[in-house]
Amino acid sequence: MVKDIRKDSQPNSDSHKPSMGGGMPIIGYWAEKTLTPEGLLLWKTLFHKSACLSCAWGTGGQKGGFKNEDGETLQRCAKSVEAIASELLEPVPIHFFAKHSLDELKKLTSQQADKLGRLSFPVILRAGKSHYEKISWEEIYQIAEASFSKSPECIASYSSGRSSNEAAYLLQLLIRALGSNNLADCSDLCHAASTVGLKEMFGSGTSMVSLEDLKQSDCVVLIGSNAPANHPRLMNELIQLRERGGKVIVVNPMVEVGLVKFASPAYPIKSLLTGSEISSLYLQPIPGSDVALFVGIQKSLIEQDMVQYSYIKEHTLGWEAAIAHAQATSWEKITEVCGVSKEFIDQAACIIGQSQRVVFAWAMGVTQQENGVDNIFSIANTALLTGNAGKVGSGTMPIRGHSNVQGFGSMGVTIRLKEEIRQALEKLLQRPLSRVPGYDTRALIEAADQGKIDTLICLGGNLYAANPDLTQASRALSKIETIFYISTKPNLGHFHGLAQQNTIIIPVFARFENPHKTTTESGNNFVRLNDEGDTHLKQEDAELISEVEFLTEIAHRIHGDSPVNWRKLQDTKYIRQLIAQTIPGFEQMATIDETKEEFTISNRIFHQPKFPTKSGKASMFVTPLPQLTLPSKEDFNVPFATKGVVLALGTGRSYSQHNTVVYKEADKFRGMPHRNCILMNKSDAESVDIKEHERVTVQGSVGKMENVEVIYGSIREGAALMFYPEVNAIVPTNADRRSGTPAFKRLPVLVYEP
Repeated sequence: MVKDIRKDSQPNSDSHKPSMGGGMPIIGYWAEKTLTPEGLLLWKTLFHKSACLSCAWGTGGQKGGFKNEDGETLQRCAKSVEAIASELLEPVPIHFFAKHSLDELKKLTSQQADKLGRLSFPVILRAGKSHYEKISWEEIYQIAEASFSKSPECIASYSSGRSSNEAAYLLQLLIRALGSNNLADCSDLCHAASTVGLKEMFGSGTSMVSLEDLKQSDCVVLIGSNAPANHPRLMNELIQLRERGGKVIVVNPMVEVGLVKFASPAYPIKSLLTGSEISSLYLQPIPGSDVALFVGIQKSLIEQDMVQYSYIKEHTLGWEAAIAHAQATSWEKITEVCGVSKEFIDQAACIIGQSQRVVFAWAMGVTQQENGVDNIFSIANTALLTGNAGKVGSGTMPIRGHSNVQGFGSMGVTIRLKEEIRQALEKLLQRPLSRVPGYDTRALIEAADQGKIDTLICLGGNLYAANPDLTQASRALSKIETIFYISTKPNLGHFHGLAQQNTIIIPVFARFENPHKTTTESGNNFVRLNDEGDTHLKQEDAELISEVEFLTEIAHRIHGDSPVNWRKLQDTKYIRQLIAQTIPGFEQMATIDETKEEFTISNRIFHQPKFPTKSGKASMFVTPLPQLTLPSKEDFNVPFATKGVVLALGTGRSYSQHNTVVYKEADKFRGMPHRNCILMNKSDAESVDIKEHERVTVQGSVGKMENVEVIYGSIREGAALMFYPEVNAIVPTNADRRSGTPAFKRLPVLVYEP
């Protein structure tokens, strides 16, 4: 049952929007993409034995393209089709860059850049030039040799989860062998708060829940996630949970229609046409107030005598202080900060307390806050108070975005390297690694802006567009001498994130095209093996290279054959042998080529309340309630007569988008017809005489966006939503101090008619 937690708020009219998520529009999209002359190639790729290109909940691997790790069929989603179809585009024409200047390319949107096609030949933008031009591989390597010979502290990398474990391992090995720890990653901008918080509490920074656990749960608390758009496969599990009598509590300032009811094509008879109920209780807190809400749930659990005292006494540390904090925090303060009434907090606590096996799952609505780590602490505290950690069918489950983003962290692409991995790498490289702290993504941009970075290599991703304050991001990147972008397709970073001297774009194979086997890791710690493949691009026209070959060639030219035979590492089987030797939990990598046995990484799924901490116990932490005041209209320095409303703006992806890549302009599930829209509560808009579809200015602390169309939506009063990455232009660089994750989900803005 969906509840409007603001008694003075009336539901908005959403008659122009779908009444449920998924459904026949998804079937229509599949038909549009597959029943075409190019559809046969798409179907072939869908059945290829490789992991899905989209989210970390994807399917694929050795069980087959449509199967998950449990062997269930019909587990592909529209996000997967979108990602594959994008990679199957025809190549960018050979004369394209000669015909189109940088000034022209800068006018492209993310969607337009993606639709240019596949990159099939390397190009360079030289200092002072207005056009990219084709470059030979030999010159690329000459530039690389000179660039990576700079001082180690001035060399850095950035990566996304689009590539393989093998490429990730090589990247960190190359950077660390050079004497640098500057291994920024896209996870720094999204789930670093999860990694930091969970590591402090449980000794492990990933999900403690497997797919099988989720199938045995009887309650899921889903916080700050729009799973119908970003992780559609998860919806199948929620449907099954509800069918076996379980409950789903959704926590989100906005009512996402797919979290109310979702029609899954995986169940054509029981779900596709009529839809399946998802949420049992829907709470819409004030953005950024998760700590207050979960302290309230803890307080209610205490008052309803639902705390598992025997469990926390035996298996946790710090529980006394956490309980005392919840007891001492007044209901008046809790409800004031989170905006949810005690009645509904009690309902949530009752559902959690009466359930036997609860999974607490969250996405970036939780982590992309200035108190992101505290949010994780408060959620996990709630799991521990009810004994829902270290038990089959229960636990904490961050929902990762990109398909192999967790694998990159496992492979050592992180500034927080585990000591056991450090020691193993030192043995491999036969020398100590640098102890100089590395730059995470935000620190990398700040360092570059201060002129401290000479060389940057980007393995996938879109460093420019993924950052807040795009003016700063562009300026910072322009101070770097040489940038290497390793990509399959053009993106906005190639046109706005330009180096001072040389900007080089390296065209690489997609995952299902690699000439060698690779592996990837799901968000639930499952390692998949990807078969070799072929590219649809004509070999005589394409100059594609694999990430593995490119990285090993650079390393060989710099380091030679000592202490590692870098050229030998072009054989990914050999890389897997090194991974098995140096990365704890990946010992099965040593035999995966022979056995084809995919596996769950050891010591991460907890079915007993024994955790990999010094004490073997989980730690609980006191989580202070955030101060969530908004500035006044006058703080925005607009004329006194300006009539506008101050809101807490959050960034979000549309229903047809993957990270910074936009596949469609509109978001029909939210009723947003294009990218330059702001979703508002009707009451907020009408309080300053703004009507739906009027054009407004949205002003933040670092800039403003104009001609923005107002769309009414089921978002709580005082909150608003705009699309990432476009709105990043006005997002300030405020971040959680412990994880470095930017606060994308709570940006104070003034919305007014110009």
